[in-house]
Amino acid sequence: MTLIEKLTEDAKVCEKKARVALPECEAAKTLQAARRVLDDGIGIPVLVSPADVIDATAKEAGVSLEGMEIVDTSDADALEALASRFMDGDKPRMLSAKGIRRKLKNPMWWAMVMEELGDVDCTFCGHVNTTGDVLMTAQMTIGLAEGVDVPSIMALVETPGFEGPEGNVICFTDCGLNPEPKASELASIAISAADSVKAIMGWEPRVGFLSFSTKGSGAGESVDKVNEALALVHERRADIAADGEFQLDSAIDEAVAAKKVGECSEVAGRCNVLVFPDLNAANIAVKLIQRFAKGAAYGHTLNGFAKPVADSSRGATVDEIVGDIAMLVLSTR
Repeated sequence: MTLIEKLTEDAKVCEKKARVALPECEAAKTLQAARRVLDDGIGIPVLVSPADVIDATAKEAGVSLEGMEIVDTSDADALEALASRFMDGDKPRMLSAKGIRRKLKNPMWWAMVMEELGDVDCTFCGHVNTTGDVLMTAQMTIGLAEGVDVPSIMALVETPGFEGPEGNVICFTDCGLNPEPKASELASIAISAADSVKAIMGWEPRVGFLSFSTKGSGAGESVDKVNEALALVHERRADIAADGEFQLDSAIDEAVAAKKVGECSEVAGRCNVLVFPDLNAANIAVKLIQRFAKGAAYGHTLNGFAKPVADSSRGATVDEIVGDIAMLVLSTR
């Protein structure tokens, strides 16, 4: 069983069935994935789009809407009610009342406002909308989690033959959003990944900050940044086991760590979350594993937001969307 198959099975047996907002109903694969999510018991899809668009797409795709929950975003009275609820709370908003009413004409905004208000548990989008639009909408409706400065994307990397602290799966972060994170941003990336790994995989996170240096064996600005980020994680979230700076082998191999680290560490050699110093390193590492080790990397859930949002690939297949929704569902636990 592959990792994504396991995660899909895990989602099916969750006691609470997460309500998943799906706003991109002009795409046939949205409804095809929603049908499977409902029929397989992965979650409860909530289709958020104009009702006529949903009907037309369903007919085109040959998908039955039986049992589907539909939120008609062309309903002017419903739009007014949702906008009022969003603006009437105690929480400060980044938009005016007029502004949110205008934005709610876009189903993705409608879906995330529903999530912010607790009407759904998570939002899955991105195979129609751009990453930039998904990020902006989530930022202005849901906002970032406490202690987090930037959103990020982690990858659950599955490598045949790898025998690491959690078998053949390990978490890499940040793998998609922040090219040259500052120390405070790197700390945010680590915190977000730790929380996501705990929710999705059920692991007790052990976070290792990677570098070309292990505990002072090298020096430079990048090493200083990593150590500053580590100190910020300890300050912001003392509950997260984190250490560094580590070379890769010191992070995942206890025998190497015993030789190189030279001090007591509950994390060294046993890391299950690897924080890369920049996007260059993370992107190259993922592709090396995919190309040379025939490994796979999964993950379109955006880390760092106060509530779960997924930014899918515009080239994603229905199978990939279903798997990504399963991961998103698990992140709501």
